[in-house]
Amino acid sequence: MSSASRVRRLVLLRHGQTEWNADSRMQGQLDTELTELGRTQAKDAALALADLPILAIVSSDLQRALDTATALGDVTGLPISTDSRLRETHLGEWQGLVHTEVDERFPGARLEWRGDASYAPPGGESRLDVARRALSVVHELLDTEFEADGSVAVLVAHGGVIAALTAALLDLPAEKWPILSAVGNTSWVQLSNDPTVGWRLDVWNSSARVARDVL
Repeated sequence: MSSASRVRRLVLLRHGQTEWNADSRMQGQLDTELTELGRTQAKDAALALADLPILAIVSSDLQRALDTATALGDVTGLPISTDSRLRETHLGEWQGLVHTEVDERFPGARLEWRGDASYAPPGGESRLDVARRALSVVHELLDTEFEADGSVAVLVAHGGVIAALTAALLDLPAEKWPILSAVGNTSWVQLSNDPTVGWRLDVWNSSARVARDVL
């Protein structure tokens, strides 16, 4: 089957819960670890995804994502590659602050950030910036990893990266990016790359268990 006629699938899996998620603390690119619940979530997600015809697992190099990816690798027997381009949005001066602290120090800014994909926190990245770096990972995968019709690549990453990458792949105008809701811990998104229509959204915010921790 020629590469022009293949339908390939992409699964974007968010990492499991961290203590900072539980505390509503903004992690950005600070490196945090999974809670016990997060490790259980990662194992549950791995079992739910293991039956897919996965050819590649690529993870952010931040520990919370890598540990989540490792759970999937343990079940499937596949190696994990890491890529710093899948790191979470750099949140600049907001990193390490809880939501209320951001709101106190930067009144109205977090709301503006939620609604404007071009807005960057002081010293940080916008979602447009994040999408540009993450898109290059997907383009390389399309060129090298997808060998069969229906094959799947799993990217294990972060909520901000997943939302930005999805919006960019679907070619949504930037002002429409906020229509995509937050992705829960170890929830996933699935997209298909069909040469007749381009990228299409198959699944949004699916999970092995109902997530209660969408931030």
